[in-house]
Amino acid sequence: MIVTVTLNPALDLTYTVDALVPHGTHRVAAVAERPGGKGLNVAGVLHALGEPVLATGLLGGATGDRVATLLAEQGVPAAFEPIAGETRRTVAVTDRQDATGFWEPGPRIGTGEWAAFAARFRGLLAGADVVTLSGSLPPGVPEDGYAVLIRLAARAGVPTVLDTGGEALRRGLAAGPDLAKPNAHELAALVPGGRPADVLAHGARAVVVSRGPEGLHAQSPEGAWQGIPAAPLTGNPTGAGDACVAALARGLRDRTPWPELVADAVALSAAAVAAPVAGTVDPGLYRRMLPGVTVTDLRTAA
Repeated sequence: MIVTVTLNPALDLTYTVDALVPHGTHRVAAVAERPGGKGLNVAGVLHALGEPVLATGLLGGATGDRVATLLAEQGVPAAFEPIAGETRRTVAVTDRQDATGFWEPGPRIGTGEWAAFAARFRGLLAGADVVTLSGSLPPGVPEDGYAVLIRLAARAGVPTVLDTGGEALRRGLAAGPDLAKPNAHELAALVPGGRPADVLAHGARAVVVSRGPEGLHAQSPEGAWQGIPAAPLTGNPTGAGDACVAALARGLRDRTPWPELVADAVALSAAAVAAPVAGTVDPGLYRRMLPGVTVTDLRTAA
């Protein structure tokens, strides 16, 4: 089972418009409502692929109740720690070219609530094959929150995938996650020059950097690989990185060799771009795209 951690989940609203015009008035063609937050997107993709998954994190208030209801309607198993604050909302506005996002900061988490979640997390590790840790930390969760969870997972012998940014990424890396997945912007903010190999020096055992239409760069002590899709897709890129994490978590569980793992992550990410909302993927499109992914061994190409 893959356990996905979302400490700052959201009720995710997606508005579809013909064209997004700053300062303009828009008629919304379609509205989609779904459980949001990066870790819940990971859980949604894994569930769509038929993979055993359990979503956990922090939920509170009427918005949190709605998120829990939507997860149950989708059939995604969940075990969240209740909090007093109101779960946030996020809004993505998509047009024919791209997406624009508006993210609320999230509720403040009390010391006791954080301690209760850590205890819940320890209990869930007994049934976990891999843990993913995704997204921002809500106010009140210490900046080393992911580092705490990574160390707990390591003591239980459970591999971890870390997908966050800023100080949470820097401190999380120091705890030695099995795989880190920053995007190019998060990497550049972490290390001068944005070199993936430098992430290993910060503590991660391996790193996969998502570069949007340019695909993925993977680095581990065994080597380095670049994966590029056959053709870039237009659509909603909001959940592409989360689909990548889903592929990486599955690959860690199955001990998939790096070239195949990179190809799988590229294809699943690209298929997520074509999906109308984050956290969904067309399995048929994913399977059609997989043979067209080009993976280059950067050691032999140098």
